[in-house]
Amino acid sequence: MSPATKGFAVCVYCGARNGVDPAYHTQAAALGQVLAQEGWQLVYGAGDVGLMGAVARAAQAAGGDTLGVIPVHLLKMEVGKTDLTRFVVTETMHERKKVMYMNSNAIVVLPGGAGSLDEFFEVLTWRQLGLHAKPIYLLNVKGYWSPLVALIDHVIDQGFADPSLAGFITVVETVDELARALRATRSSDTDEAE
Repeated sequence: MSPATKGFAVCVYCGARNGVDPAYHTQAAALGQVLAQEGWQLVYGAGDVGLMGAVARAAQAAGGDTLGVIPVHLLKMEVGKTDLTRFVVTETMHERKKVMYMNSNAIVVLPGGAGSLDEFFEVLTWRQLGLHAKPIYLLNVKGYWSPLVALIDHVIDQGFADPSLAGFITVVETVDELARALRATRSSDTDEAE
């Protein structure tokens, strides 16, 4: 089922840990709540730990629609959250990322580690190659992603990417700012479908 046939869906990449700053957890929960209040489906990695668990539990508590996708080898480590609206178990990490991507209209990256960076760079590379036009948002909670933004600028400055690469990413500082951007994306998706 494509995202267009089931409404607006937001893929959220984030950490399986909470991180050191409580603001990360707070913003993850706020995002889950906003997604549910807007009637947007949360698509995420199906874990019940760290920021993944925070965003999902908040979405569920607010009555949101949730799709979780997890590879079989992470079911125990990430405490697969089987009480989601839809729970998909894949064989590999690559399949997980593909199912999440295919079932979303927009991508949001919260603070996270190597896994979140892997997911981010894959969708960014696909966008650079013209394989999709989905918006990619970095939720820069308390400057968490500022070094990543600086790295991308450095890559461009050193001639390893076209300046357009930076334009494929929208950096937002708060969930409120993100919600406004997602509403605009949703609005343009609806206009194009008519």
